[in-house]
Amino acid sequence: MNRWVMRVFILFSVTGLLPTMALSQEGNVDEAREALARQEGDEDSAKQLEEVFQAAENNYSLQKKGTHALNYSFNYTYMGDQRLDAEIRDGSIRQLDITPTATHNFTNSFSYDYGLLDNLTVGARFPLVVKYDTQDELSLYDVGDVSATARWQPFPYVPGKMSTTLFGSFSSKTGVSPYEIDIDEQLSSGSGYYGISGGVSLSKVLDPVVIFGSASLSYNFDATDLDQVRGGRRLVEVSPGFGLSGSGGFAYSLSYDISLSISGQISYNDETVLTFADDSQAVAQDQMTGFLNMSLGTRLSDTTIVNTSLGIGLTEDAPDFSLGVSMPIEFSGLKE
Repeated sequence: MNRWVMRVFILFSVTGLLPTMALSQEGNVDEAREALARQEGDEDSAKQLEEVFQAAENNYSLQKKGTHALNYSFNYTYMGDQRLDAEIRDGSIRQLDITPTATHNFTNSFSYDYGLLDNLTVGARFPLVVKYDTQDELSLYDVGDVSATARWQPFPYVPGKMSTTLFGSFSSKTGVSPYEIDIDEQLSSGSGYYGISGGVSLSKVLDPVVIFGSASLSYNFDATDLDQVRGGRRLVEVSPGFGLSGSGGFAYSLSYDISLSISGQISYNDETVLTFADDSQAVAQDQMTGFLNMSLGTRLSDTTIVNTSLGIGLTEDAPDFSLGVSMPIEFSGLKE
């Protein structure tokens, strides 16, 4: 087998796995628990972990200057939970009921990349979100948070050396905000705030294996001028803080047409502060989430590789599991 062809195949397949977080109340503890209890419409770590399955096939092989690329990815995540309904009166429990819940998330994403320079690629991602909550029988069909990205390779790739790619992104709040809906009747498709992130991706070819890793830092801007009733109070501001994420793994070429990738991801989210109209605050403590990812890259032609992915949550706040598929979309209008 041609080793150079195998290297390129693994590099294009493996990048589908790299990603581009006890409550306390300063006043009343019971009110804080009610206010910060995870609602059906809230964005949680599933949004961040969804990035694991986005089709970013060009992290290590950027677009040549003046060329285009369009990719499609589909991702399904499942998160199961249990709600505990209890009435406490005079220090004793009067009523207790445990109700299982499940949230199904389907995301169709279209990603466009354009090569400004041979070592600089810019792009955008447009997600379409479908959600369904089994307990309350709520559903949602809407646009998610549109984002813009940039990737830069400061040094040309040299066989046998480490390849480095710097990346950054800006996320809008075009999706339905979890802080601007009736949380008892509606679901959300977005985070509800703007965010920026940046980081570095590294990879090295060790025939027939490619090892890779990624680290990123994100900052989410405050959401202000809100007017949502939550926990019996009017929510006016949310401060989501920052996040850290890291991943690493390897890919192995099973043949000229098949490669297998395995990686792990860990994410940290800083505490989130909710401010209410009466100047009281509730604080959600920081969170750690972990995810194990497996991907199979299949070559359909010299220019088309399809990645199918399976993810398994390793922590309580992560989705139970996730399934994904990504592929390039080719048509003459994007060819130079």
